[in-house]
Amino acid sequence: MQAIGVLVINLLYLFVLAIFIRSILTWFPMSPSNPIKVALDQLTEPVLGPIRRYMPRFGMLDLTPMITIIVIIFLIVPLVRALFGV
Repeated sequence: MQAIGVLVINLLYLFVLAIFIRSILTWFPMSPSNPIKVALDQLTEPVLGPIRRYMPRFGMLDLTPMITIIVIIFLIVPLVRALFGV
């Protein structure tokens, strides 16, 4: 059971990394058909899209990735405590 928990935690961390990379790549001009951009969009948009609908925009700033990462971290912490008794 602990191995499944570790796998879930690692997948959540990889998802956080994917969101972070997607956010950083928005600073650079890229073709919409770039395979890395397409893969990151397909991976993260199912989670970011619904949250984006409820988040107010702050001018040109999209805070959805930051809010999503914070929520995922709040999910990871109790999971780590439950698995490892930390």
